[in-house]
This record gives sequence, structure tokens and C-alpha cells, in this order.
Amino acid sequence: MTRKIGVIGMGHVGSTVAHYIVAEGFADDLVLIDPNEKKVTADATDFEDAMANLPVHTNITVNDYSALKDADVVISAVGNILLQKDNKEHDRFIELPFTKNAVKDVSAKLKASGFNGILVDITNPCDVITTMYQKFTGLPKNHVMGTGTLLDSSRMRRAVSSELGIDPRSVAGYNLGEHGNSQFTAWSTVRVLGRPITEIAKERNIDLAKLDEVARAGGYTVFHGKHYTNYGIASAAVRLANIIISDARTEIPVSNWHEEYNTYLSYPAIVGRDGIIEQDHLELTDDENEKLKASANYIRTRFEDTIAGMEKEAAAK
Repeated sequence: MTRKIGVIGMGHVGSTVAHYIVAEGFADDLVLIDPNEKKVTADATDFEDAMANLPVHTNITVNDYSALKDADVVISAVGNILLQKDNKEHDRFIELPFTKNAVKDVSAKLKASGFNGILVDITNPCDVITTMYQKFTGLPKNHVMGTGTLLDSSRMRRAVSSELGIDPRSVAGYNLGEHGNSQFTAWSTVRVLGRPITEIAKERNIDLAKLDEVARAGGYTVFHGKHYTNYGIASAAVRLANIIISDARTEIPVSNWHEEYNTYLSYPAIVGRDGIIEQDHLELTDDENEKLKASANYIRTRFEDTIAGMEKEAAAK
């Protein structure tokens, strides 16, 4: 069966996503979309130049939404990194004035194309934008998801592994809630060497609050060094796309719809070819449940305010 992936937005993140896909042969057909015709065409040509030295081949289509009709996965990497330039508050909502309108436009074109696969959102603010994509495309809720705290969880695992001097793949556990400032590490879920991290932290006098902040601020640590992030989030998005296409049914922390909170937020779920197959049920502490509720309320309120603002703007025209 032919594997087809679409990438919308060919900035630092989108082009890195596309490069991973081409270099590793994760798709037979790749559709690249970007309003900057010269940039997306140049990327496509560059990838095609690379194929003579790769063990795999990928068919590339540029700026054709109709080609997304039978795509298995479409990844939204729409954004405007220039808006992050003076972002001293480390607030992912700083891109919202641009992304909210871009997402509405992309959604209309996706809907017109007949696309009915799985939509994966990277675009920030991730959870609000993921909610907007579902609203504007009308796709089933389980077919729309965001990378959410998949990346933040990996940042937490890096912080813990660095503290303990082990491979981050040896650390299990999750960051939950918003892919943003209201996220938190659910330490009750984190295990290392077959033991809860909370036990190890007591024995070794490890400051878990400090490690939580390292995970939360990880993206901006990278951003301040090179003025954008790309490798971490691109690897998360490509991993998620591969899980979907291969119907791996992997438990993974992504932004998915929660009826209890009436919003998208990051929480582990089983993901496969049909999107969100089943949501996990974690035994969180009372404090963690309160943090999750507060994060959910924040996401939902920001989404509702954004939609209300867009409707007001439309009515005034």
C-alpha cells in the first residue's frame, strides 16, 4: 500500500520534517505546501538532488492541495518564527494572531481537497490550533491530534537522564496538559530502573521541580541559541506519522480530545491508523489532577476567546 504524507508549511520545522521523511524513506509520496513558491520548489529540488545518494525514493508534489485527498497523514507546520523574536515571556500564543487565520485558510483548502486522513498539528499554540483544525475541517475528533507534550516529555526524559547519567530512552513517563506554560511533569508516571523517580529523587536528593522547569523551558533554551527549534519537534512529528501509517497502536502523549474537559490537551493515548484508538487512564495524584484541570481550563478559555474574536472581526467586515 502506498504511503502518502503531506507537510503544510516549509519553514525550519516543516522542511526538517520533510527531510527526515525523504532521507529515511518513510513515505512513497510526499506533498509539500507553502505560500512561498520559490522556497518550497527549492526544497523539493534539493530533496530530489539528494535521492541519487539515498537508498530510497520519494515522489514529491509541490503546492497541490488536491494531491492531499488520499494522504494518510497531513502535518501542519504553519507558523511565523519572526513573531517569536522578542518573546521574552516564552509564550507560544505570540504566534496566534498569524496562525489562527492561516489555519482557517488551510482548513478550508484541506476540506475542499476531500482529505479524510489523520491531521497532525505542530503549529503553535498547539492545543488551541489543534482544536481549531478540528472545528474548521469537521474531521472526526479522533482523526485530529497535536504533537503536544510528546516533545516536552522527551525534554523531561533528557533532563532526568542527564541527572542520572543514563540513556533518555531508559526513562519512562509523561508531561501532561498544554504544550505551553501550563504543562507539568506528572512525576507519578515517571519510572527509571524499574522504580518510581520519586523514590530515587529522595535517595539522591534530586530536585524534581528544577527538572520540571528544564523540561518546560527546553524549547526556549534551544530558541535562544539559534533563534528557532526544529530537530526535536520534527522527530516527534515524524515518529507520530510513522505510528499512524504503520498502525503501530503505540501509547504516546499527544494532544487529543477529552470529553471530560471539553478540549484538546496532552495525555497518553493509543495511536494507530484510525488516529486516537483509546485514551489511557492514569492514576495521578490529587495535585497532578488539579494541574491537569487548570491547564485544560486555560486551553479551553483561550480557544473560546480566539473563536469569539474571529467571529467579531468577521461580523465587523
